Amino acid sequence: MPEGRKLRWRNIMNIQADTAAYETWLKTQGPVVLKDMEFKHSQMADSLFPFLRATFYRWCRLWPEVCPELITAPTLLAVGDLHVENFGTWRDAEGRLVWGLNDADEAQVMPYPLDLVRLTASALIALDDHALSPGDIAGAILEGYEEGLTEGWPFVLEENHGWLRELALGELRDPRRFWEKLTATRKSDPPDPDPGPEIRALLNAHLPAGAELRRIAPRVAGLGSLGRRRFVAVATFGGAAVAREVKALYPSAWSWTQGTAATPIRCGDLVAAAVRCPDPFLAYPLSPDRLSGWVVRRLAPHCTRVELATLPHRRDDRQMLRAMGRETANIHLGSGPAPTATVRADLRHRPEHWLRDAAEAMAEATRADWKAWRERPRPDAKPG
Repeated sequence: MPEGRKLRWRNIMNIQADTAAYETWLKTQGPVVLKDMEFKHSQMADSLFPFLRATFYRWCRLWPEVCPELITAPTLLAVGDLHVENFGTWRDAEGRLVWGLNDADEAQVMPYPLDLVRLTASALIALDDHALSPGDIAGAILEGYEEGLTEGWPFVLEENHGWLRELALGELRDPRRFWEKLTATRKSDPPDPDPGPEIRALLNAHLPAGAELRRIAPRVAGLGSLGRRRFVAVATFGGAAVAREVKALYPSAWSWTQGTAATPIRCGDLVAAAVRCPDPFLAYPLSPDRLSGWVVRRLAPHCTRVELATLPHRRDDRQMLRAMGRETANIHLGSGPAPTATVRADLRHRPEHWLRDAAEAMAEATRADWKAWRERPRPDAKPG
């Protein structure tokens, strides 16, 4: 990281204080699950990639300090919390398997490079033991993105994208394993807590008519959203299991770092406007002021996030990164012709290695934060 970047970065609040400040703010937006928040803190210490996934709020704080040359770039409705494991599959209204962005909880109007830099930095961290160089990784993502801005098309995994379909239907996403994991209970587990009438009604309304409800239980999943209320309903329909998940939505961490009042939730807007084949089971019921709400989705073996660990080791990572770049363009195209034309013009004037350099700088700042987080005093630690 150039010395100028490093000095600016050192002048801002440390990771422990920033985490406490963000979580205090989050509690003003709605209820949180404290034990899930504590679990999130432990997951953040385990390894660097989970730390990145769990700390978009910190990314928003670091971004203008580490990459000041990018904060004045053209803005559009962006994902924000974009990384290499924020992609997954679903079935569209025709039953076709579709691949694309899986989660848009932090969507907000932001400078367009933020999505590209975060995606690239996440790939640098997740693929650090692979053969691709930082330049190869950034180049593949940017190549796909620039192609996608010229002509967007959804990733429908039928007659096209056979390589991606093969990955999405891998043996580690076997239906039997999926349902065993989702429905597993132990005798030592406490009784499922009452989710309350609002959550129960939401889940029942999105199950198939005539489905026989088996249970509604809390679900601990993800990293960035750990601490928010999350429940899954499992029911029997047609002699087999079906499931729906509901997760609380609060304003993006981006608005917290801007020092302004919380801005309305935009994830539904982003998904609706993007170039994609919609998931007919995805819904965003929001409060009248759009400052809180829910995301409701179907859970099924091939309707879920794709984790890198579940993919075959023999895969073309460069081709996957190009696809992620194209899908990022599909999302950004939803902002309309004028903003994306401005983005294309801006890209033409960027230095040759701008994305690689910015992603490496943000990855290094994230690594320093992670090391500091691991060294933090633990709540149960005894004085030396």
